[in-house]
Amino acid sequence: MDNKKIQLSPSSLNLFLECPHCFWLDKSQGIKRPAPFPYALNMAVDTLLKQEFDSYRAKNEPHPLLKIHNIPAKLFSNQSLLNQWRSNFKGIRYYDFELDATLFGAVDDILEFPGNKLAPLDYKSTGSRVPTVYDRFQLQMDVYTFLLEKNGYSTPRKGYLAFYIVDKGNGFNDRLPFKKEIHEIDVDPTYVHNLFKEAVSVLKRETPPPHSPDCQYHKWLSQASKF
Repeated sequence: MDNKKIQLSPSSLNLFLECPHCFWLDKSQGIKRPAPFPYALNMAVDTLLKQEFDSYRAKNEPHPLLKIHNIPAKLFSNQSLLNQWRSNFKGIRYYDFELDATLFGAVDDILEFPGNKLAPLDYKSTGSRVPTVYDRFQLQMDVYTFLLEKNGYSTPRKGYLAFYIVDKGNGFNDRLPFKKEIHEIDVDPTYVHNLFKEAVSVLKRETPPPHSPDCQYHKWLSQASKF
């Protein structure tokens, strides 16, 4: 693999943690796991939320969700830079000269706290009654914080998840009602560089490492090969 083309994201690192073999096939050989069912509704909600948050940003007003939960922050005011950080093709980036590889992430939003400290804010829509902070969400917030700090920004070492939960108890009436809540989580960017380094090291191998013992895709392939 051309090392100069190594570009990893939080989802890449999550795949590496799930199964180094699947990660190597994906990033080194372009052999991807079967694509999951597309979450078109989630993508639509994400687009609408960005528009909504941006409207408050343009007015220099706090979003009601921040006020309700007494979060002492404002929305990041640099819309142009945020648009760059949101882009899947650009994102907020860190190039490691020693590894000759790039770690990047496409954020949903950024909160600005007193002292010019920045924290990632991610929108999550779910049909579950109780939202869950999955390990991949934690990794995502840790990586975003790592990237902010590598780009010279101070952080409060906090991440924020804005959950929009489908309210199934109040009918439809041609509108999909949501309940809203925001979760503050502690973040730890200190392990991210080592994880990044390990993942890049695997990609530089000529052959893949073995599958993780609990890799469901490997189990499926093993069973399918018997027929």
